[in-house]
Amino acid sequence: MREDDLLLSLHRTVSMLDRTMSAMCKEHGLTLGQFAVMQALYRHGDQTIGELREAAISSDGTISVVIKNLEKRELVQRKTVLSGSGLPGKLADCSSRDRDQAEIFFVEGDSAGGSAKQGRDRNFQAIMPLRGKILNVEKAMEHRIFENEEIRNIFTALGVTIGTEEDSKALNLEKLRYGRVIIMTDADVDGSHIATLMLTFFFRYMNNLIKNGHVYIATPPLYQVKKGKNSRYCWTEEEREAALEEFGAKGAHVQRYKGLGEMNPEQLWETTMSPKTRILRKVNIESAAEADRIFSMLMGDDVPPRREFIERHAKYANIDI
Repeated sequence: MREDDLLLSLHRTVSMLDRTMSAMCKEHGLTLGQFAVMQALYRHGDQTIGELREAAISSDGTISVVIKNLEKRELVQRKTVLSGSGLPGKLADCSSRDRDQAEIFFVEGDSAGGSAKQGRDRNFQAIMPLRGKILNVEKAMEHRIFENEEIRNIFTALGVTIGTEEDSKALNLEKLRYGRVIIMTDADVDGSHIATLMLTFFFRYMNNLIKNGHVYIATPPLYQVKKGKNSRYCWTEEEREAALEEFGAKGAHVQRYKGLGEMNPEQLWETTMSPKTRILRKVNIESAAEADRIFSMLMGDDVPPRREFIERHAKYANIDI
């Protein structure tokens, strides 16, 4: 919540105050200034009338006081929301309690989650299916973020909380349950979008998870080329063309994997989950400032810079139609 936004709303509200407003102030037991604050806050959140009235009275009509009170409230809310006991119901946990060995896959949808649960090594691999696209935290207000069920489940599954002895707003990794946090989504546009939403959330609210080298992106194959007894998984167009050239294109069958659910559990293990054969991309932050700029541009409210970026890079996109 930005002070300039609230000041603008306050200015607009004060300019509309009339006799009707005066009557409403009397009804709620507020001064004109306090009622204006209440109205401005109403435009920026979903608090109840009682909460708004309490905030307005404590403010004495002063926006800066309201902001300070709301920041305290949001900090308490973060700790309260994330302090629930019990693991998420959809989490298929691993048996290992060794954080360095254990890893968790955040998987797109129940279908892929089912295949992943069947194909995994239960000793050290946990599976957490995601229900569609998670909240875009770049656009959402903070109280909505910490009330979102999927985001709360991510915090709970990982075992992390907000607040350390040094910084009340920092991510506390003391009880992190997994050494590797792996985003595993479909190899299509929707899958890329979900992965980007996850990375945005991790960058904004679990930055230390990335800085400490815990976040990875799984890389499922794009193709399987088969001819007779020969079969090969391919992650790029070049690999597909090489396989066709080696096997012979005539009579060869090429399957394009658009979703993790198209692979059976054995294929998913062999290509994407087995430590011996999988390809994991570790997420690093080379420049925090540049990463901040990119996430703000691609996931924020400002459309023109995003449109310019898309138009400039559209020729590099490989989109299935």
